[in-house]
Amino acid sequence: MTTKTAEKTGARTDEAAALIGDARERIDALDDRIIGLIQERMAISAVIQEARIGSGGRRVNLAREMEVLGHYRDALGKPGTALAMTMLELCRGRI
Repeated sequence: MTTKTAEKTGARTDEAAALIGDARERIDALDDRIIGLIQERMAISAVIQEARIGSGGRRVNLAREMEVLGHYRDALGKPGTALAMTMLELCRGRI
């Protein structure tokens, strides 16, 4: 095994390095999909905000945001709340 491979993966064997490399490729692909889904969510959120504001409503619906926070918390635990907060922040005020 090369020192560079060990540094890159933290593995101590070629087999472990290969496994880690393959798993990281899968994670990178998942991250790309997650980013795409968040971008799609941002676009849909902008449509909702435009409709709400156009009808005289507020930009943000706090009751709906609380539902989203609860959904993420129930599914992922306390860190899910932080994740949802970040996502909601990305989706607010893009219009």
